[in-house]
Amino acid sequence: MAVTLACACVSAALAQTATATPSVLRLEQVLQGARNNLDVQFSNELAAAARADIVSADHAPLPVLTTKASQMDLQHGLGRGSVLNEKRIDKSLGVDWTWERGNKRALRTLSAQRAADAAQADVDDTQVLQLQAGLAGFYDLLAAQERLAEVRAISQSASQLAATAAQRVRAGDLAAQDAARTEIEAQRAQGDVRLAELERQRASAALSQVLGRSPASPLEVAQDWPALTPPDTGTDLGAVVDARADVRAAQARVDAAQAALDNAQALTRSDITVGASLDHYPGTSTRLLELRLQMPLQTHYAYQGEIARALAGLNQARTQLERVRLNALLELQSLQQSLLGTLAQARSYETEILPRARQVAAGAELAYSKGAIPLVDLLDARRTLRATLIEAVSARADHARAQGLWLLRTQPQRLLATP
Repeated sequence: MAVTLACACVSAALAQTATATPSVLRLEQVLQGARNNLDVQFSNELAAAARADIVSADHAPLPVLTTKASQMDLQHGLGRGSVLNEKRIDKSLGVDWTWERGNKRALRTLSAQRAADAAQADVDDTQVLQLQAGLAGFYDLLAAQERLAEVRAISQSASQLAATAAQRVRAGDLAAQDAARTEIEAQRAQGDVRLAELERQRASAALSQVLGRSPASPLEVAQDWPALTPPDTGTDLGAVVDARADVRAAQARVDAAQAALDNAQALTRSDITVGASLDHYPGTSTRLLELRLQMPLQTHYAYQGEIARALAGLNQARTQLERVRLNALLELQSLQQSLLGTLAQARSYETEILPRARQVAAGAELAYSKGAIPLVDLLDARRTLRATLIEAVSARADHARAQGLWLLRTQPQRLLATP
């Protein structure tokens, strides 16, 4: 019984540990989850609705079946016999159909097709935006993890220094004031650890939101920093702008607006409704044929309002296209400049600033252990190293985000290829 209880306790503990252990995600997994999240699914539903509009637009007017009974003489009566064959009731059965002129059906369908193309391009643009959010969330969480690791290491070192200082005070080898300073530094470092942990939790929750996961289960990402290599500066930004999903969506809306304008102008060609009915009137004839032809008379109105509205919509779509093109070009130029700037900053920290800060801190540790410098100088060197480490991680994260956003806009296949 005791063995069974012990095994149950161990199993429960292992299950709890497995539940609390965060899953480690790579960048490819994050991007795959981001491109299929709830926002993309909602955009796909909008595109499906737009495709359904094509089916609604691409059909001719339905024929209308009409049946009626008239010429019923209530004063002298309807006579004897069957209602269908003998009573004096004029019965008729007819069909009417509208002939659309001016190629209205084709233009209506073309407008719906272009609107569906725009909706599909919106899906692609939504995917790019969610990929950008997923990539930024990945590197934010990675930077938060590394900052937390650095701050924890600094906190442990500060706690060790405080413990050593306390022993030296008891041995009479160090002033109590210096020991108090080390204790303050250790407490400040512990506060930094708590803040770094909170930042990591926030970054994990933000990434969970992009991936559509529950924030209750913490996420952890793999250490997957991109190489600090120079970007390709020979990219044709004009070709990239034309291939962007938001530009394609705006162009498709211009085409849809043009088709809508052509359809509005086609309204000036009146549709004709033709029909025929067969009448049955006992006592007169049982095979009477009626032919009908109807069309609206455009005497005082030629659909000027509809045409003006469609023309205004076309001008709005063209203006929006130019604005989207301009914003896309400015964004690409900004991404390129940001990539070059963050690359130089990250390289500077990796090759110059951070090694010097480590060297200064190591020298201060050695000098303090030999009594060559006071405690204040050692604490100063440690603070400088701590700030430099955090700044180096931020610089690396800025470069990773900038490079990822640039590649998603210019060479998405490099990031989205299946490993």
